[in-house]
Amino acid sequence: MQDPNVDTWTRETPITGEIGRTLRELNRGFLDLDGIAAPGLVALPAARKASIADCPYALFDLRFDEDAYWRTRLEIAMPDRVAESPAGPPQVVAFVRLALIYAWHLATSANLQARLLFGMSARTARAFADETVVRLTQIADAEAVHLAPRWPRCSAFWDGLAEAAEAADRARLRRIQLYGLQLAVAKRLR
Repeated sequence: MQDPNVDTWTRETPITGEIGRTLRELNRGFLDLDGIAAPGLVALPAARKASIADCPYALFDLRFDEDAYWRTRLEIAMPDRVAESPAGPPQVVAFVRLALIYAWHLATSANLQARLLFGMSARTARAFADETVVRLTQIADAEAVHLAPRWPRCSAFWDGLAEAAEAADRARLRRIQLYGLQLAVAKRLR
């Protein structure tokens, strides 16, 4: 018997349109980053990674929930400054640029969704919304060192994703993805 919550979510995509497509692309790009994404996920076939990437939240983190960090970081990015030296492999730096620009885009156009998808606080989302793309790209290269899987200490989540995707168990995969929503809410409640 199918779980009614999983069945409903399977039929109704929670994040739709361009926001959903872009989030899935970013999640998929993250899953392809060797040495950054959870180890069991990098070796999965493309179709399995695509099913994992279809989450209503980012699978990656750039310290978005740390208000003090981003407040300080955004204050020191001066408009006339030259971009900082890259702090990581080129594909990771390129991914971080895209992720920060997308976070900025959502913070300026869909503030609540930026907070929900990336785990930003209202204060961090406002700080991003007050910035320009140029200023964010000036600091993006140095932020690559902070790219990490979201909830890195929750092996039940990451192992569950890998196992469900490898087994092509869509219902189990959706349950694990719903578990990610619970993790996101729990982190905000702390």
